[in-house]
Amino acid sequence: MEETDVCHPIPAVRALQQAIPHGCPAKTLPPSQRLTIGVHALAGTASLTGLAEQYEVSRKFVSQQAATAQAALEDAFTPDGTADDQVLFYLPVTKHLLRQIVLGLILICHSSYRAAIEFCCDILNLKLSVGTVHNIVRAAINKACSYNLGQDLANVTIAGLDEIYQNHQPVLVGADIASTYCFLLSREAHADGDTWGLCLLDAQQRGLAPQATIADFGTAIRAGQKLALPGVPCRGDVFHALAELTKVVTFLEKRAYGSIATHHQWQHKKANVQKHARRDRVRQVQTLGRRVVLAAQAETQAIALADAVAVLARWLRYDVFALSGLPYADRAELFDFIVAELQARIPLYPAQLQPVCTLLKNHRSELLAFAAQLDQDLAQLAATFAVPVAVVRDVLDLQTLNERQPKRWHQEAVLRQQLRQRFYPLHKAVRDVVARTVRASSIIENINSRLRNYFFLRRDIGGDYLVLLQFFLNHRRFPRSERPERVGKSPAELLTGQSHPHWLEMLGYTRFSRN
Repeated sequence: MEETDVCHPIPAVRALQQAIPHGCPAKTLPPSQRLTIGVHALAGTASLTGLAEQYEVSRKFVSQQAATAQAALEDAFTPDGTADDQVLFYLPVTKHLLRQIVLGLILICHSSYRAAIEFCCDILNLKLSVGTVHNIVRAAINKACSYNLGQDLANVTIAGLDEIYQNHQPVLVGADIASTYCFLLSREAHADGDTWGLCLLDAQQRGLAPQATIADFGTAIRAGQKLALPGVPCRGDVFHALAELTKVVTFLEKRAYGSIATHHQWQHKKANVQKHARRDRVRQVQTLGRRVVLAAQAETQAIALADAVAVLARWLRYDVFALSGLPYADRAELFDFIVAELQARIPLYPAQLQPVCTLLKNHRSELLAFAAQLDQDLAQLAATFAVPVAVVRDVLDLQTLNERQPKRWHQEAVLRQQLRQRFYPLHKAVRDVVARTVRASSIIENINSRLRNYFFLRRDIGGDYLVLLQFFLNHRRFPRSERPERVGKSPAELLTGQSHPHWLEMLGYTRFSRN
């Protein structure tokens, strides 16, 4: 190839070179031009002198680009494992870094004290004592406590409350449902109403004034809330109610299958006796016949009971407790019907049905509190957009349909034709209402599941350790989430809408940064 075939620098690069008469032209070349020089020099398509003249650089610079291209090719075709000993970067090990490593092992990796000691010994060839690790954690606790107590809780709209036990000691947990910010994590001697009331009063002094709370059906939580937050409704967690009813359905289904198997066994025994029947076995055949009849009756009764309770459970899940569906009055009427039907079947199996009926009957208003609030929100949207409430409810029902169903698109076309330019803003407003409608305390259960990963490391959980754990859970940013708005943000940032430094920097440490 002739020397004239080499790509010339783009005019912008040449103009930039001319604009710096006393500078080095090689410094102005972009990476793409450097790559071109290295490739041509390495391939031998042009001489070093020709490339230097074309790009107005020195021959030494051209040789350097050729060497860089050669190193890149060798690295690309190097077999795996041959460069494992290559030094990637140097890490200055200081006391501050060691303290960060210890805290990272304990909080991020769920490590015990002695596991952190073993890591430092095996990986860093550094011996630490249990007292040293304890002092590192203690220093972090003192700084974390100020952040926990200084956080304003005025933005908590709906608070979830629950309690978890460790070594037969209760740990009271409270969190904001929207942001997952944990404003209460306290180990107490008792989990009675007075204890809950005192903990909620402390949170109230930090600005806690939720519109409502949501919890399971423990009496202590509700009694404590009445003392500390009078007038604030405590909604019932529909998850626990459905879980109890699901256990009954599963038990009755297994019982029905067992009765079917028993019936078949007696039929098989009777058939075997009849096959080899003699005169002295007539009474045995008659006895087996009566057992078959009784087994058939038990089978029919068990199947009917299991099917009926399963249907009632589906109605409760998909009609009463669903976001879309009936207004509050109709939901309450259907709820009462389901409870009445379950009560009518208590004599058939009281051990399983009686507790569920009592739970549903005693907490009807708490379980349907979300539906009452939903009706108010939909009525407000209907007034804002000047449309009937039934139309707003149709938009709500539309959002629950699968996008792959043709029925959804047919209903959407009808609503678009009816609402026209109001369809999209109403659709978005209804979606926002659905997002803030809370039916279950799933956030609290999620926090409890994360707490158990720390609790199992220690038989006794001290209150000071919970202070540090609460700080870490609130200020560690979510690396991933099913809700995109939470990715890369911490619960504290979601609660306040303001960013904060990394949790290690908040504890007074300077994080390591590679150049």
